[in-house]
Amino acid sequence: MFCVGIDKKMNETVFFTFKVILSAIVITGASWLAGRRPVLAGFIIALPLASILSMLFSYMEYRSMEKLNQFAVSICAAVPLSLLFFTPFLLNRWLKWGFAASMLAGLVLLFVAFLLHRIIFK
Repeated sequence: MFCVGIDKKMNETVFFTFKVILSAIVITGASWLAGRRPVLAGFIIALPLASILSMLFSYMEYRSMEKLNQFAVSICAAVPLSLLFFTPFLLNRWLKWGFAASMLAGLVLLFVAFLLHRIIFK
């Protein structure tokens, strides 16, 4: 019985480590590509890679289609709201803000989007 508990704990640790490494590879690969081919990197990042990986990992871990469906609905609502983050960067042609100001404004808008998402799902 003791060995089963250790084995399960080890499997959870290995799975967690796998998820972290795969996610890190995707993010670092995209940021590396952004320096060489920004348009391609932008397209790749626009793909729902985080959603695909999260849904895959979630299903592998919990095997619950009900929770996965709720997760998908939340993602569908959050995607358009999360695009608010990019607004200061898109307006930067006219605003002429630096990176820090654009990032801060984007994060503020992202927080507003989060509050709207909470209101939608209350």
